[in-house]
Amino acid sequence: MKKLIPALLAVCACGGVGAQDMGKLLATGGVSQVEGAGGGGITPWALISGYGSRDSWGANAHYTQVSTQDYKLKTYGVAVGIQDRLELSFANQEFTGSLAPLDKLNIKQDIVGLKYKVLGDAVYDQDSWLPQVAVGVMYKKNKGVRGLEGLGVTNVKQLGAKDDSGYDYYVSATKIYLEYSLLLNATLRATRANQMGILGFGGDKSDDTRLKPEFSAAYLITRKLALGAEYRFKPHNLGVDDEKAYYDAFLAWFPTRNVSVTAAYANLGDITIFNPKKQKGLYLSLQAGF
Repeated sequence: MKKLIPALLAVCACGGVGAQDMGKLLATGGVSQVEGAGGGGITPWALISGYGSRDSWGANAHYTQVSTQDYKLKTYGVAVGIQDRLELSFANQEFTGSLAPLDKLNIKQDIVGLKYKVLGDAVYDQDSWLPQVAVGVMYKKNKGVRGLEGLGVTNVKQLGAKDDSGYDYYVSATKIYLEYSLLLNATLRATRANQMGILGFGGDKSDDTRLKPEFSAAYLITRKLALGAEYRFKPHNLGVDDEKAYYDAFLAWFPTRNVSVTAAYANLGDITIFNPKKQKGLYLSLQAGF
């Protein structure tokens, strides 16, 4: 699937779509979600990444870091939006620990995402109740566990996960009310991922794919500044991981179409039974695009 990124860029360069025009309204490409898709910080939206219009394309790169008391999650990636219809994204996640017995923990994961807008337009359909709706898929590949070799653990399956790779499928509906400077989003995700896949897929408690809802709301304080909140329900598949819902409150700044900065207070719930407390901390993301 990674080969699709240069292929799509080649289509753009060869004239398959119009020249890059930055034609969309400021902030309507969203920011980069921690799994690489366009949306909020922890949940994807139906909006397509980039500022390319229906006759154009756009792309961005991002770096995100979430730091809690005992863990740190770093994510970097790229996304390409084609004709405000199709989005392809790639992200790498690195999860590390700072408190014994997991102070040497290091887990990496690659995520390839595809999103397609199926109906509606969040900006231009202001006279309709119909939201913009998109369907998406994320393929996730866990790259193993480091730092626990002394315990004989080098793969997430040794922690109870059934698989070290898997798919998330989702449908998102996003509605923007320009009159009220308000964005509302609801996402329904079919998943068996443990902590987004960082701890693998399925487990000793459950190996079923389950539907989990996710919600976002954002208010545009000014044309360049948005305040919002998100909530994401999670499965609980592993006995060693008392997984809870994620939620955050964020402030996103869009000084230009080329740059955005998002800061948030995030609560990731319990991560493992080895450090049994709610993991809360700062989320910071920088996105640059064209």
